[in-house]
Amino acid sequence: MAAVAELANDVGTSAACQVLCMPRASYYRDGRKTSTPAVSASRPSPARALRPAEREVILSRLHEERFQDRSPAAVYATLLDEGEYHCSIRTMYRLLDEQGEVRERRDQLTHPPYQKPELMATAPNQLWSWDITKLLGPAKWTYFYLYVLLDVFSRYVTGWMVAYRESAELAKRLIEESCKKQHIQPGQLTLHADRGTSMRSKPVALLLADLGVTKTHSRPHVSDDNPFSESQFRTLKYRPEFPDRFGCIQDSRAFCQSFFPWYNDEHRHSGIGLLTPATVHYGQAENVLRQRQEVLDVAYQRHPERFVRSAPQPPALPSEVWINKPVSTPEPRPVAPEEQQKWGCCGSTESPIVVARRSWSEISGGNWCP
Repeated sequence: MAAVAELANDVGTSAACQVLCMPRASYYRDGRKTSTPAVSASRPSPARALRPAEREVILSRLHEERFQDRSPAAVYATLLDEGEYHCSIRTMYRLLDEQGEVRERRDQLTHPPYQKPELMATAPNQLWSWDITKLLGPAKWTYFYLYVLLDVFSRYVTGWMVAYRESAELAKRLIEESCKKQHIQPGQLTLHADRGTSMRSKPVALLLADLGVTKTHSRPHVSDDNPFSESQFRTLKYRPEFPDRFGCIQDSRAFCQSFFPWYNDEHRHSGIGLLTPATVHYGQAENVLRQRQEVLDVAYQRHPERFVRSAPQPPALPSEVWINKPVSTPEPRPVAPEEQQKWGCCGSTESPIVVARRSWSEISGGNWCP
C-alpha cells in the first residue's frame, strides 16, 4: 500500500496499481479505512422552519380535549373557521409522527379493478346513495337495522331510521318522506343502492317510479359500487362513543339522534373541502371558503417565507362527484408517412431501435441477446 501511494505521485494511481499488481478497489477501500473521517457540518435550520415554541403550541392544540378524537384535517379546518392558522395539515401529521402518535389501525385490503356503474353528481339532490347496516343488540344474534339515505355530492344525510327488521315497506316510507322533505321533483334524483332484498323489492321500485326517481344498483357481491354509504357507516362505527352492543332499540335511536346532527352540522368531511355536509347541501360553502381564504391571506402576509411554492389556499370543493369515474385511455397517435420515411435506410419503416439491434447482431456474429 505504501509503495502504491508513493509511486502514484509520479505515474498515477491506475498505473501504479497495475505495475504492483494491486487491485484499485482494494487500494481505495483500505485508504478510506486508514484516513481520518471528515467532520460534517450540521445543516442549518431553514428560515421558514417552525420554532420550538410554535411546535409546542401546535402540539398543545392537537392534544386539546375537544380534538382528541379528530383527525389533523378536521383540527385544521376547525381552527381555520375560528380564525387561527398555525401550519399545514401535513406539518401536523409530521409533528404527531415525531411523537409516535400516527399509525394505521386497520389492515388495508386492495381489490382488483372491475367494470362498475358510473354515476355523477354536480349539485345536491341529484344523486343519493342508501344502504342498511346492522347494529348489535343486547344478546347474541340480535340486531337493529339502521336505514340511511345519503346525498353523494354534499354527504348530507337526508333521512335515517332504526327498525327491528329489514323491510321493504319501511324503506318505502323512509324514501317517500325524505323526498318530500327535500322537495324532490320528478326526473331530478337518481337513487343508488346495492342488491339487498329491500333495495330490489317491488314496493320500493313502484314508489320510485311514481316519484320519478331513477334507481341504480351495484353489481352482485361488490361493496365498492356503493362507497359513500359504506364510508358513512365506517364513520358511524368508528366514533368513540359507539358501543359494542345496544341495550335496546331506544338506545340505538338515542345514539343516532346525537350522531347524525353532529355528522351533518359539525363533521368536517375531507371529500368536500373539509366543509360540513350541511354547509354544502344548503349552499353556504362559498361564504365559508371565502372566510378561510381571508385567514390564510393574513397568515401569508405575516410569514411568506413559510409558503415555498405559492400562497396558501383552503381545500377546494369538488365541482363533480363520481361513483366509479370512467378512466379514458388515450388512443395511439398514428404515424405520418413522412415520419415513417425517416426511419431506417432506403425508405424502411422499421424503428431505429429495431435497426440498431439487427446491426449489432450482425456485428457480433449473432451472439447478441435482447
